[in-house]
Amino acid sequence: MDDVTRPKKPKADDLGVPVSQKIRERIERARERYHANDNISRFIEPGELELLLDEVEGRMRGVLESLVIDVDSDHNTQGTARRVAKMYLNEVFRGRYMPPPSVTEFPNVEHLNELMIVGPIMIRSACSHHLCPIIGKLWIGVMPNEHSNLIGLSKYVRLADWVMSRPQIQEEAVTRLADLLQERMQPDGLALVMEADHFCMQWRGVKDTDSKMINSVMRGSFLANTSLRREFLALLQRKSA
Repeated sequence: MDDVTRPKKPKADDLGVPVSQKIRERIERARERYHANDNISRFIEPGELELLLDEVEGRMRGVLESLVIDVDSDHNTQGTARRVAKMYLNEVFRGRYMPPPSVTEFPNVEHLNELMIVGPIMIRSACSHHLCPIIGKLWIGVMPNEHSNLIGLSKYVRLADWVMSRPQIQEEAVTRLADLLQERMQPDGLALVMEADHFCMQWRGVKDTDSKMINSVMRGSFLANTSLRREFLALLQRKSA
């Protein structure tokens, strides 16, 4: 079934309860948060994501109609509600609805204890204030110890994408990714630096196309050892030059 002929009303069960309400009630019974940057995948039962997609499509159609956009006779917008719903749930916000990616961890058999830097990793997120894109680059510095778990290069990208694919602010996103990597790897030190363009400034508001936001998170030896922190930042500057 194509985008144009999909159902246009929010889907509900036989009792008329929207699936979003059922998911929300489970979260509230568990006394958990469901902020924009929280992952709620464990509260979504098999088959419900498709129902949620149908519901979001219906709600989005209502938004377009309230914007006085003809979604019936305009061939360009007939399938827009479905496309936007799929974009939010399956792509740009999938870090909210999908479980964490599988990551194979390896023991540090060779007792590596030298600075490792991964990046730049392309980052795509969205500002939770206006749902505008945040596009940028991320660098990760790791100082392992003999007890650290090591992960493959591509797994840094997968974990970063999972965390970033949610509506949020940049400062919180970097901190949340640092928490996840710290938990997975247990290194002596961890450092993250992110530089990004914010389309809530470029596309609207002041429409400043030059400003970027740069923020960092330093943990463990990167926070305590000034020389190590300086080495990490100097290497980033050299790679960016």
